[in-house]
Amino acid sequence: MANDLPEKHGTKLIAEAKLEPIEFKYQDPPSLIYFTCPEGTSLCPRSGFPDFWTAHIWYVPQKYLVELKSLKIYINKFRNESHYHEELAHLILRDLVEVLRPHYLKIVMDYTRRGNIQTDVIVERFEPSYQGPRAPEWKVRYDFR
Repeated sequence: MANDLPEKHGTKLIAEAKLEPIEFKYQDPPSLIYFTCPEGTSLCPRSGFPDFWTAHIWYVPQKYLVELKSLKIYINKFRNESHYHEELAHLILRDLVEVLRPHYLKIVMDYTRRGNIQTDVIVERFEPSYQGPRAPEWKVRYDFR
């Protein structure tokens, strides 16, 4: 009887996920914004098994901020999509750059270890003339307990 249930609100929101910009009025001094999305999931394109990840995102806005609920829903849309680790990092970077046009953006995709392999994918983009604040260097974890 599960097929008789109405579509859930969240399912529809995730299917229509779009990053939403918010105008940012305080560019001086530059703001380095950091947030973590710790519940990311996507599917392995080879096995179909779920990959679990945390996205660490730093950016310096130029004119726009990302509306956080839209980011949450956008991140959730990947749970039923198949992407290689590296591909997903670049896809998220591309989409955020397209919507926000930030001075600086860095994403670290920190994947949960699977098959005795720990994967961190780091992508970064900035304007060539940009001299402002940047994300700290990512510390690779060597503690594989």
